[in-house]
Amino acid sequence: MSLVNLTINSKPVSVPKGTTILEAAKQVNVKIPNLCHLNMNEINMVNQCASCRVCMVSAGRGLVPACGTLVKEGMNVQTNTKEALRARKNVVQLLLSDHPQDCLSCDKNGNCELQTIAADLGIREIKFKGEKSCAPKDVSSKSIVKDHDKCILCRRCETMCNEVQTVGVLSGINRGFNTEVGTFFNASLCDTECTYCGQCVAVCPTGALTEVNNIPVVWNALDQSEKTVVVQVAPAVRVAIGEEFGLEPGAISTGKMVAALRALGFKYVFDTNFAADLTILEEASEFLHRLKDGENLPILTSCCPAWINFVEGNYPQLLNLPSSCKSPQEMFGAVAKNYFGPKVINVESKDMYVVSVMPCVAKKYECARTELGQEDVLDVDISITTRELAKMIKEAGIDLLNLEDESFDSPLGESTGAADIFGATGGVLEAALRTAYEWVTDKELSDVNFTQVRGLEGIKEASIDIDGTIVNVCIASSLGNARKVMDEVANGNSKYHIIEIMACPGGCVAGGGQPYHHGDYDIVKKRAAGLYNIDGSKELRKSHKNPAIVALYNEFLGEPYSEAAHKYLHTHYFDKSVVYEDTCNECTCAKEADATI
Repeated sequence: MSLVNLTINSKPVSVPKGTTILEAAKQVNVKIPNLCHLNMNEINMVNQCASCRVCMVSAGRGLVPACGTLVKEGMNVQTNTKEALRARKNVVQLLLSDHPQDCLSCDKNGNCELQTIAADLGIREIKFKGEKSCAPKDVSSKSIVKDHDKCILCRRCETMCNEVQTVGVLSGINRGFNTEVGTFFNASLCDTECTYCGQCVAVCPTGALTEVNNIPVVWNALDQSEKTVVVQVAPAVRVAIGEEFGLEPGAISTGKMVAALRALGFKYVFDTNFAADLTILEEASEFLHRLKDGENLPILTSCCPAWINFVEGNYPQLLNLPSSCKSPQEMFGAVAKNYFGPKVINVESKDMYVVSVMPCVAKKYECARTELGQEDVLDVDISITTRELAKMIKEAGIDLLNLEDESFDSPLGESTGAADIFGATGGVLEAALRTAYEWVTDKELSDVNFTQVRGLEGIKEASIDIDGTIVNVCIASSLGNARKVMDEVANGNSKYHIIEIMACPGGCVAGGGQPYHHGDYDIVKKRAAGLYNIDGSKELRKSHKNPAIVALYNEFLGEPYSEAAHKYLHTHYFDKSVVYEDTCNECTCAKEADATI
């Protein structure tokens, strides 16, 4: 390896040829502020457009952008000269001159990188005055709000959407002062192929992209005495919400989170993990039916709504392959409204109000899909993100860290370790294999850890021997990797029997609704480790061993993959490859095609 020797602030450093000044500075713990640059090696994303010019440094022959300048032998870099500091301040002041001055009420307040840099640079006034961008917000979807007036043209969202997710919705348009990152023909998000994965929101440094705020809706629901308001919490939330209160990433906050939800006023506090166990029984049953018949393989997991949006829009010819199982969020809602309400607490379905706390912004869209319910009663009424729950807890003045741990309500709060790992990429497949193995072999699975399907790699594969039957499995996280795998399936070159796909790189632990990790994937790894720690600590680690699930089938559903199970727990998909002319701002549910799959 060829090394380049240079000094940064008089500190000698040797780095590989092709390294930027910004990356070299990190080796000697020199911090250079930057906005547009984002390097997430773990998912092969590098946004290096050098457009913001916040990272200007002195490199011998004037100022250069540290993120876009490669090191040279003998280079002498100074990061804090008067010229460099003045240039940075001028750049940030120019950005602020065309930025709304509503920081206190902005959804990204406290998480805005522009706000942080302005504070670090000691900017207390904006000396540049002039014309400001003024464009209407795009509030057309149930998931994402796009506010161009807060965009700083860093292009992070564009790189994420086009290169990592390969969705291709966002692109730079217009020129000069009118330049913006927008959609083709300036269409509303609901009229594009946006999957609502929320990864653009996750990487946006300002408030230009945020989730739709459902907090007022939930507060209003809690004030309605005529409704029985229950809440469910996804597995990835419990290992991330603590970050909003100063805990380390991956800290397990389940008990305190439950206590906080009760303090907020929810009548019952349940666990989406219960429905994750239920999903495994249905999905494993469906897989074994397909494997026996040798049809509709590979089976594709259906837990992720952004992935379902993606396959509906890009591979309509393969809509026979996704599992017909609803996601755990929707299965829970169906069971809460059609079993728990009427049969356990004597409350009619229409009088049940189900709130979900999810690591995902696409779940907001999913619960509005009109086919996910019974007789005009949706399975789930509203969804909020991990970030939104944290805001509600703070708004209510609840001291999360000093709450006594509490347990979920029963029976919809009981789960196995297999359900917890749903939040990490590979977790759904591992949970399914634990159950499928024992169902096929009728033998006790002594080692339930399928470690070969774990990890943050974008595409993983393994071959599992189930009593002489070799099952080839694949895990893809990020829609870009999903496209690679699906192209092989479409071309008839796939060897797999089961494919798990999650839209967010790393799975739900890195969901678009989680606390912002600002590109640090060590945070994501710690969250995933937290889920595997929960799984390992539980006595029951196989979904079909959950006694509450067994009781549900005995009392209500009959058996896995039964007629009753199909009625409440399964769904169908739509061909979205057609360009629709519906421009209604409420077009967030699935638009019906001519034929239903």
